[in-house]
Amino acid sequence: MAVGTVRFPAMPSIDGIRLGTAMAGIKKPNRRDLVVIEIPEGASVAGTFTRNAFCAAPVHLAKANLSTCVQAGASPRYLLINTGNANAGTGEAGMEDARSCCTELGRLAGVDPEAVLPFSTGVIGESLPMQSLLSGLPQALASLDEDGWMQAAEGILTTDTRPKGATVSVEIEGQTVTINGIGKGSGMIQPNMATMLAFVTTNATVAQNPLTEWLQSGVRRSFNSITVDSDTSTNDACMLVSTGRGPRVESEEAVRRFRLALDEVLIDLAQQVVRDGEGATKFVTLEVSEARTYEEARNVAFTVAHSPLVKTALYASDANWGRILAAVGRAPVEDFDVERVRIDLGEIRLVENGGRATGYTEEAGSAVMAEDDITIRIRLGRGKAETTVWTSDLSHDYVSINADYRS
Repeated sequence: MAVGTVRFPAMPSIDGIRLGTAMAGIKKPNRRDLVVIEIPEGASVAGTFTRNAFCAAPVHLAKANLSTCVQAGASPRYLLINTGNANAGTGEAGMEDARSCCTELGRLAGVDPEAVLPFSTGVIGESLPMQSLLSGLPQALASLDEDGWMQAAEGILTTDTRPKGATVSVEIEGQTVTINGIGKGSGMIQPNMATMLAFVTTNATVAQNPLTEWLQSGVRRSFNSITVDSDTSTNDACMLVSTGRGPRVESEEAVRRFRLALDEVLIDLAQQVVRDGEGATKFVTLEVSEARTYEEARNVAFTVAHSPLVKTALYASDANWGRILAAVGRAPVEDFDVERVRIDLGEIRLVENGGRATGYTEEAGSAVMAEDDITIRIRLGRGKAETTVWTSDLSHDYVSINADYRS
């Protein structure tokens, strides 16, 4: 189940990037579950990673290997992703398995193990099936293809119902700059840096420091602005690769164009995650404005987005506006003046002057709640700060999917 129809886009090739997949049988047979992304020498690579204290062994190793490459003035050469097993909560044995994966891929590809960044997603607390994983590496390398975007997007899925991709092309310095991204995520989504996994590449030439800064900024407005179930994964990672095969992004106008395009790709992928949230039937945009600070706006937005009562009312198409009112009222906001708060459901005013809006009718509210895409606007009447957060409803299927996840 997913909200709306989102087709996988035609992804232009990016000079220097190749993607390969294999059916390694890590959890289930006859499905792509191992992905290799090849990066050219001289590329810049930036990453953001989960802040979960129990972050997975591949997260630790990917961060360490990326740091080693950057300090040496070198480029990571391969991203290695497996699904079906998170290699999280596995202690030192899990770290040794992650190192072994990098060592073997490095041997096969002729690069140092530190030039390989590993990523895993799937069941937590189980050891990687190393024989299956390592035996799939030659197949993944043999299938490397500059047009392998769809196959790679399919190869990183877990409970997702469809592959997720986004692409934007813009003209910079008279040349075409393309930004391609693929991602996965459906449950355990309230990222504390990024979605479960996302890999974004561009042919533009961007130095390491600005690449990192722009990724972090874009992640804040995209993957860090979504929630399905308020759970932060142990394995989150979002990587951005600049191959250096295209124009330099240095002038003020070039930077503006590039960052707008990057944000567009990141937000597109983040919204696709919410639309494909486990059991989701509604895609909900929460716009909070007139807050004193940005953090205050986000606190209100996420308090509403995480409310089980609000989320189940959305699923039932029940215009129980009091649940939204109550969630806003319990958000951590100091000196809240409820008389100044206005809440709209779509174009229908729900709340003003401390209570139900005079012109509100149950019929009008129910009509909006029956839609697949719903916007809730909350104006706090306290300042000029604002934010937008995207979330989904909470259905019976969410419980069923997670009750059966390890079956």
